[in-house]
Amino acid sequence: MNAIESSPLTRKLSAFVALSEKELGVLERLHQRRRSFVGGRDLVHQGQSEQAAYILAAGWVCSYKIQPDGSRQIVDFQIPGDFLGLRSVLLHTSDHSIEPIAEIEAAEVLVGDLLEAFEQTPRLATAILWAVSRDEAMVVEHLVGLGRRDADARMAHFLLELGARLALVGMGSKAGYACPLTQYHLADALGLSAVHVNRVLRKLREAGYVTFRDGQVTFDDYDRLVTLADFDPAYLDHTGPLLK
Repeated sequence: MNAIESSPLTRKLSAFVALSEKELGVLERLHQRRRSFVGGRDLVHQGQSEQAAYILAAGWVCSYKIQPDGSRQIVDFQIPGDFLGLRSVLLHTSDHSIEPIAEIEAAEVLVGDLLEAFEQTPRLATAILWAVSRDEAMVVEHLVGLGRRDADARMAHFLLELGARLALVGMGSKAGYACPLTQYHLADALGLSAVHVNRVLRKLREAGYVTFRDGQVTFDDYDRLVTLADFDPAYLDHTGPLLK
C-alpha cells in the first residue's frame, strides 16, 4: 500500500467513495505542498482573505472565534484527514481562526488546484462534498449539545464523537484513543469552565464510564457511555461507500 492509499484523507473519503487509481492520483497531487506548522500560532486568522486551504496530515487543530470580551469559542477540532479553511477559501474570507494544538503537518491546497481536481474527478468532488456535509452535521450536533444536553451528556457525546472520527482514519477504537486536548480546550469547546470540566471528567471516571488522563481517552464502559450521551453515530455516516 503506497502513502496516499493509507493517508487519513483517503481513509476518510473511502467511507463514501471507492476511489479509483485516477482519483488517488489526484489526491496525491493535492498532498504535494506538505509543510510543518508550529503549535499555538494561528495558521489562519479570522477575517483573513486570499489564503489557501489545507489538508491536515498529522496533528490536531482547533477552529475558533474570539468574542468582543476576549473569550474564545472553539467551533470544532480537526484531526488528520480533515480539510482546514476549505469554506473560507471558497467564500474568500475566513470567518474563524485556525490554530494547531501542537506541531502539525498539512498540505497546502491552492484554490486553482482544488477546482482543477473537481473538474477532473467529479466523484472525488462528490466525496469532498460528503465530507463537508458531515462536518456541517457535526456542527448541528454541537449546537444541540451546547443548548440542550447537560454537562455529563455533553462531555460523553463529545468524547464518543471524537472516537468515531478517529476510528475512521485508523487512530481510535471503542477501547479509546490518544488525545492532546487540555481541559481548557474542552472548556472552550463545550461552554463550560475548566473547573467544571475537571469535575465532570472526575464524575465520569469514578462512575466507570470513561477515563481521560495523561493524553489518553479510555472507554471503561463504552455501551453505558453511549446510553448516557444518547449517542447515535448515524450523522457521521460511516456505513461504507455509497459510490462504488
